Amino acid sequence: MSPDVDVLLERARTWADQDPDLQTRAELEQVIADVVAQSEGAAADLADRFRGTLQFGTAGLRGALGAGPNRMNRVVLQRAAAGLAAYLHEQGHAEAGGHGASVVIGYDARHNSDVFARDTAEVMTGAGFTAWLMPRALPTPLLAFAIRELGSVAGIMVTASHNPPADNGYKVYLGDGSQIVSPADTDIARHIAAVGALDAIPRGSGGTVLGEDIIDHYLDTVAGLAGDGPRDLEIVYTPLHGVGGTSVTQVLETAGFSAPQVVAEQEQPDPDFPTVGFPNPEEPGAMDLALALAERTGADLVVANDPDADRCAAAVPGPTGWQMLRGDEVGALLAHRLLSSGKEGVYATSIVSSSLLGKLAEAAGQPHAETLTGFKWISRIEGLAYGYEEALGYCVDPEHVRDKDGVSALLVLCELAAELKAEGRDLRDLLDDIATEHGLHATDQVSVRVEDLSIISDAMQKLRAQPPASLGGFDVLAAEDLAEGAGGLPPTDGLRYRLAEGARVIVRPSGTEPKIKCYLEVVVPVEPAGGVPAARIVAAGRLDAIGADIRAAAGL
Repeated sequence: MSPDVDVLLERARTWADQDPDLQTRAELEQVIADVVAQSEGAAADLADRFRGTLQFGTAGLRGALGAGPNRMNRVVLQRAAAGLAAYLHEQGHAEAGGHGASVVIGYDARHNSDVFARDTAEVMTGAGFTAWLMPRALPTPLLAFAIRELGSVAGIMVTASHNPPADNGYKVYLGDGSQIVSPADTDIARHIAAVGALDAIPRGSGGTVLGEDIIDHYLDTVAGLAGDGPRDLEIVYTPLHGVGGTSVTQVLETAGFSAPQVVAEQEQPDPDFPTVGFPNPEEPGAMDLALALAERTGADLVVANDPDADRCAAAVPGPTGWQMLRGDEVGALLAHRLLSSGKEGVYATSIVSSSLLGKLAEAAGQPHAETLTGFKWISRIEGLAYGYEEALGYCVDPEHVRDKDGVSALLVLCELAAELKAEGRDLRDLLDDIATEHGLHATDQVSVRVEDLSIISDAMQKLRAQPPASLGGFDVLAAEDLAEGAGGLPPTDGLRYRLAEGARVIVRPSGTEPKIKCYLEVVVPVEPAGGVPAARIVAAGRLDAIGADIRAAAGL
């Protein structure tokens, strides 16, 4: 064996010796044995596991479960918790060995989420903090709610949201209930890098398990968002094998709705997500069981959450069968609902979401703001009344949850659907009304999942070197490199093209998955002769043409 392999084997043996998890220790010892036996692919596997450390960023940690520093495991998680504790001390939240400042810890139902949460609690108490631990696997927005309700200085949610079943993650919030942004991420990463041997990290008790009162308070707060009004609505719901089921059912019933028909095959939390390829309502096939149940039962509305219930998806019956609503369509419907109810404040969305929200807010005399992608930015808007992003994330109650909340968004959408049903209308009719008044804002996405991450960087480099002069037959009026900052926004890796007739394209790497995403929008006036159906046909053709051209320009 080469000297490089010998060095790698020594690093791996040292790592295995400190690993407190018998399963991942045995996994790594087997890989070491395979390398020694020169089994095919073993050396490459080991090298990948030790190719740097899983990086901590504004999304926290997220990656595949497994042994080694480039995987999600108990060693990586305990070091992350120790680094976060050191950062909180540096910020003056607790004296070393002191008592009083608290951290609240939640977790979803993925593999090892509960173990990672307990490890985090032990590290936090060992660092002098009070650790509040959620009593079971629960929705992410409940964790965001609890941070502010308990007056904690930080919160940790162990979740990989809608990633594949082999992944897990570690999301960090600060005391305002918002996810971290720079420079907090780099400061925490610096402290993680400074953590010494695992057995030198002080460990305390497993913290205090919270009672049901915090859960009930959150659910009652969400249910309280619904006013008086019709409740006749037949709802089909799926939590997609996640943690939203009990919470959603209780909120709907408390608000006066009948219990939804839940997709039986997806009702219980299951970390393997056996009925879907990817547990994301946006992915093809993920909603098939729910749509089939709705077709059989004659439901009025299908709603879904992703596995940690911070996102909400919806589908409605149409002339050719059940139709999924795009995130921008649900975003516009919720905004219309809140604006019509007189809710004042800033209506905010991310730069990759539809420009329609700005027009709705302006028509209602309310301010509008655009942010970079992610609720870590949206939630920090001063005076926020409502925020959303096209990836199915909606914040309808920022006074209590400064993050996307799939449970409260679901309730408000059901309330709107019930009111429209009482008028003999549905959500599609309201979307047509909005299009008639403001123009049809049609959006689409070109999303390419890759195995080789260099494909993403090569595509971005190609677009920067050879920016397109036109896309889909529309002239590019302006090309902005978001890495240089644009419109007063912080720099980010992305490109924005403003096209003729109000069209727009934004290209960026995904922050949480190995994908490159191209966000498309066209605006088509609704003419009296053809109405909204004709505008939709025109918009579909334009989106197809723009999507094909941006793929070609990026070499995808």
